[in-house]
Amino acid sequence: MKILMVLTSHDELGDTGKKTGFWLEEFAAPYYIFKDAGSDITLASPEGGQPPLDPSSDADDAQTEDTKRFKSDKAAQAAIANTKPLSAVSADGFDAIFYPGGHGPLWDLAENDDSKALIETFSASGRPVGAVCHAPAIFKHAKNAVGEPLVKGKAVTGFTNSEEEGVGLTNVVPFLVEDMLKENGGIYRKTHDWAPFVVVDSMLVTGQNPASSAEAASKLLDLL
Repeated sequence: MKILMVLTSHDELGDTGKKTGFWLEEFAAPYYIFKDAGSDITLASPEGGQPPLDPSSDADDAQTEDTKRFKSDKAAQAAIANTKPLSAVSADGFDAIFYPGGHGPLWDLAENDDSKALIETFSASGRPVGAVCHAPAIFKHAKNAVGEPLVKGKAVTGFTNSEEEGVGLTNVVPFLVEDMLKENGGIYRKTHDWAPFVVVDSMLVTGQNPASSAEAASKLLDLL
Protein backbone atom coordinates (compact mmCIF):
# COMPACT_ATOMS: atom_id res chain seq x y z
CA MET A 1 0.00 0.00 0.00
CA LYS A 2 1.17 3.48 -0.84
CA ILE A 3 -0.31 6.32 1.18
CA LEU A 4 0.17 10.03 0.61
CA MET A 5 0.05 12.19 3.75
CA VAL A 6 -0.32 15.94 3.21
CA LEU A 7 0.61 18.49 5.87
CA THR A 8 0.22 22.25 6.09
CA SER A 9 2.97 24.78 5.39
CA HIS A 10 1.16 27.65 7.16
CA ASP A 11 2.52 28.82 10.52
CA GLU A 12 0.77 32.13 11.33
CA LEU A 13 -2.30 31.97 13.60
CA GLY A 14 -4.22 34.78 11.93
CA ASP A 15 -3.28 38.20 13.29
CA THR A 16 -2.56 36.98 16.81
CA GLY A 17 1.22 36.96 16.40
CA LYS A 18 1.16 33.34 17.57
CA LYS A 19 2.34 30.31 15.63
CA THR A 20 0.35 27.38 14.30
CA GLY A 21 0.95 24.51 11.88
CA PHE A 22 0.15 20.81 11.97
CA TRP A 23 -0.96 19.04 15.15
CA LEU A 24 1.63 16.47 16.20
CA GLU A 25 -0.76 13.78 17.45
CA GLU A 26 -2.80 14.03 14.25
CA PHE A 27 0.31 13.24 12.24
CA ALA A 28 2.04 10.76 14.54
CA ALA A 29 -0.91 8.44 15.30
CA PRO A 30 -1.91 7.91 11.64
CA TYR A 31 1.71 7.74 10.52
CA TYR A 32 2.46 4.80 12.80
CA ILE A 33 -0.82 3.04 12.05
CA PHE A 34 0.04 3.21 8.36
CA LYS A 35 3.67 2.32 8.92
CA ASP A 36 2.96 -0.62 11.23
CA ALA A 37 0.55 -1.97 8.62
CA GLY A 38 3.41 -2.07 6.13
CA SER A 39 2.42 0.98 4.11
CA ASP A 40 4.83 2.96 2.00
CA ILE A 41 4.28 6.55 3.15
CA THR A 42 5.06 9.70 1.15
CA LEU A 43 4.86 13.07 2.92
CA ALA A 44 4.01 16.29 1.10
CA SER A 45 3.13 19.91 1.87
CA PRO A 46 2.35 23.02 -0.19
CA GLU A 47 5.87 24.42 0.12
CA GLY A 48 7.79 21.18 0.66
CA GLY A 49 10.52 20.74 3.25
CA GLN A 50 9.82 20.94 6.99
CA PRO A 51 6.18 21.73 7.78
CA PRO A 52 5.59 23.93 10.84
CA LEU A 53 4.61 22.18 14.05
CA ASP A 54 1.90 23.83 16.13
CA PRO A 55 3.76 24.56 19.39
CA SER A 56 0.64 23.82 21.44
CA SER A 57 0.68 20.25 20.15
CA ASP A 58 4.22 19.84 21.46
CA ALA A 59 3.30 20.79 25.03
CA ASP A 60 3.78 18.23 27.79
CA ASP A 61 0.04 17.70 28.28
CA ALA A 62 -0.45 16.96 24.56
CA GLN A 63 1.97 14.04 24.42
CA THR A 64 0.82 10.51 23.59
CA GLU A 65 2.61 7.23 23.02
CA ASP A 66 2.70 8.04 19.30
CA THR A 67 4.18 11.52 19.74
CA LYS A 68 6.80 10.09 22.10
CA ARG A 69 7.62 7.42 19.54
CA PHE A 70 8.02 10.10 16.87
CA LYS A 71 10.40 12.09 19.06
CA SER A 72 12.75 9.10 19.22
CA ASP A 73 12.30 8.10 15.57
CA LYS A 74 15.13 9.64 13.54
CA ALA A 75 13.85 8.19 10.26
CA ALA A 76 10.40 9.72 10.73
CA GLN A 77 11.91 13.07 11.69
CA ALA A 78 14.07 13.02 8.55
CA ALA A 79 11.05 12.16 6.42
CA ILE A 80 8.96 15.03 7.74
CA ALA A 81 11.87 17.46 7.35
CA ASN A 82 11.88 16.69 3.63
CA THR A 83 8.25 16.70 2.52
CA LYS A 84 7.69 16.94 -1.23
CA PRO A 85 6.16 20.12 -2.65
CA LEU A 86 2.53 19.45 -3.54
CA SER A 87 3.08 20.83 -7.01
CA ALA A 88 5.51 17.98 -7.67
CA VAL A 89 3.19 15.21 -6.43
CA SER A 90 0.95 13.11 -8.68
CA ALA A 91 -1.90 10.90 -7.51
CA ASP A 92 -0.52 8.11 -9.70
CA GLY A 93 0.53 5.02 -7.80
CA PHE A 94 -1.01 5.97 -4.44
CA ASP A 95 -3.79 3.94 -2.86
CA ALA A 96 -5.09 6.63 -0.47
CA ILE A 97 -4.51 10.21 0.71
CA PHE A 98 -4.69 11.42 4.31
CA TYR A 99 -4.59 14.92 5.81
CA PRO A 100 -3.58 15.54 9.46
CA GLY A 101 -5.05 18.67 11.01
CA GLY A 102 -3.89 21.58 13.09
CA HIS A 103 -5.12 25.10 12.37
CA GLY A 104 -2.66 25.60 9.50
CA PRO A 105 -4.79 23.86 6.82
CA LEU A 106 -7.55 26.46 7.29
CA TRP A 107 -5.30 29.00 5.63
CA ASP A 108 -3.30 27.09 3.00
CA LEU A 109 -4.64 23.62 2.18
CA ALA A 110 -8.24 24.86 2.08
CA GLU A 111 -7.28 27.18 -0.77
CA ASN A 112 -4.52 25.16 -2.46
CA ASP A 113 -5.22 24.20 -6.08
CA ASP A 114 -2.73 21.32 -6.08
CA SER A 115 -4.39 19.82 -3.02
CA LYS A 116 -7.85 20.32 -4.52
CA ALA A 117 -6.78 18.53 -7.70
CA LEU A 118 -5.35 15.60 -5.74
CA ILE A 119 -8.51 15.23 -3.64
CA GLU A 120 -10.73 15.32 -6.71
CA THR A 121 -8.53 12.78 -8.52
CA PHE A 122 -8.47 10.35 -5.59
CA SER A 123 -12.22 10.68 -5.11
CA ALA A 124 -13.09 10.30 -8.80
CA SER A 125 -10.99 7.13 -9.00
CA GLY A 126 -12.61 5.57 -5.94
CA ARG A 127 -9.59 5.83 -3.68
CA PRO A 128 -9.97 6.74 0.02
CA VAL A 129 -9.57 10.35 1.15
CA GLY A 130 -9.07 10.92 4.89
CA ALA A 131 -8.93 14.10 6.97
CA VAL A 132 -9.01 14.72 10.70
CA CYS A 133 -9.89 17.66 12.99
CA HIS A 134 -9.26 20.92 11.05
CA ALA A 135 -8.07 19.08 7.95
CA PRO A 136 -11.62 18.64 6.54
CA ALA A 137 -11.01 22.29 5.60
CA ILE A 138 -9.56 20.73 2.44
CA PHE A 139 -13.10 20.12 1.22
CA LYS A 140 -13.92 23.82 1.04
CA HIS A 141 -13.51 24.03 -2.75
CA ALA A 142 -13.20 20.35 -3.77
CA LYS A 143 -15.83 19.22 -6.28
CA ASN A 144 -17.32 15.92 -7.34
CA ALA A 145 -17.62 14.66 -10.92
CA VAL A 146 -20.66 16.83 -11.65
CA GLY A 147 -19.14 20.01 -10.22
CA GLU A 148 -20.93 20.04 -6.89
CA PRO A 149 -19.14 20.25 -3.53
CA LEU A 150 -17.43 16.92 -2.88
CA VAL A 151 -19.07 16.58 0.53
CA LYS A 152 -22.59 17.31 -0.71
CA GLY A 153 -24.88 14.56 0.54
CA LYS A 154 -21.99 12.84 2.33
CA ALA A 155 -21.84 12.11 6.04
CA VAL A 156 -18.85 14.03 7.42
CA THR A 157 -17.37 15.38 10.62
CA GLY A 158 -14.60 17.78 11.62
CA PHE A 159 -13.63 20.17 14.39
CA THR A 160 -16.86 21.44 15.95
CA ASN A 161 -17.85 25.05 16.46
CA SER A 162 -17.96 24.42 20.20
CA GLU A 163 -14.46 22.92 20.19
CA GLU A 164 -13.20 25.99 18.33
CA GLU A 165 -14.91 28.16 20.92
CA GLY A 166 -13.28 26.04 23.60
CA VAL A 167 -9.80 26.91 22.33
CA GLY A 168 -10.78 30.57 21.98
CA LEU A 169 -10.16 30.87 18.25
CA THR A 170 -13.65 31.32 16.81
CA ASN A 171 -12.89 34.90 15.80
CA VAL A 172 -9.34 34.14 14.64
CA VAL A 173 -9.83 31.36 12.10
CA PRO A 174 -10.80 32.29 8.51
CA PHE A 175 -13.83 29.98 8.70
CA LEU A 176 -15.35 27.33 10.96
CA VAL A 177 -14.99 23.75 9.74
CA GLU A 178 -18.44 22.70 10.95
CA ASP A 179 -20.16 25.64 9.25
CA MET A 180 -18.28 25.15 5.96
CA LEU A 181 -19.10 21.44 5.75
CA LYS A 182 -22.78 22.21 6.32
CA GLU A 183 -22.76 25.06 3.80
CA ASN A 184 -21.26 22.68 1.22
CA GLY A 185 -24.14 20.28 1.70
CA GLY A 186 -22.38 17.80 3.93
CA ILE A 187 -24.43 15.75 6.39
CA TYR A 188 -22.47 16.95 9.41
CA ARG A 189 -22.25 14.69 12.44
CA LYS A 190 -20.49 15.08 15.78
CA THR A 191 -20.21 13.69 19.27
CA HIS A 192 -19.23 15.31 22.57
CA ASP A 193 -16.38 17.81 22.41
CA TRP A 194 -12.92 16.18 22.46
CA ALA A 195 -14.31 12.61 22.31
CA PRO A 196 -13.14 10.29 19.49
CA PHE A 197 -15.54 10.31 16.55
CA VAL A 198 -15.01 9.14 12.97
CA VAL A 199 -17.42 9.08 10.05
CA VAL A 200 -17.00 6.92 6.95
CA ASP A 201 -19.15 7.54 3.87
CA SER A 202 -18.13 5.55 0.81
CA MET A 203 -14.42 6.39 0.36
CA LEU A 204 -14.50 9.53 2.54
CA VAL A 205 -13.12 9.26 6.09
CA THR A 206 -13.31 12.20 8.50
CA GLY A 207 -12.39 12.55 12.18
CA GLN A 208 -13.71 15.19 14.56
CA ASN A 209 -10.67 16.11 16.65
CA PRO A 210 -7.16 14.99 17.72
CA ALA A 211 -8.58 12.07 19.70
CA SER A 212 -10.05 10.75 16.45
CA SER A 213 -6.73 10.54 14.57
CA ALA A 214 -5.87 6.89 15.16
CA GLU A 215 -9.37 5.63 14.44
CA ALA A 216 -9.58 7.71 11.26
CA ALA A 217 -6.33 6.16 10.02
CA SER A 218 -7.54 2.67 10.90
CA LYS A 219 -10.82 3.23 9.07
CA LEU A 220 -8.89 4.42 6.02
CA LEU A 221 -6.84 1.23 6.08
CA ASP A 222 -10.05 -0.81 6.38
CA LEU A 223 -11.16 0.66 3.04
CA LEU A 224 -7.98 -0.64 1.46
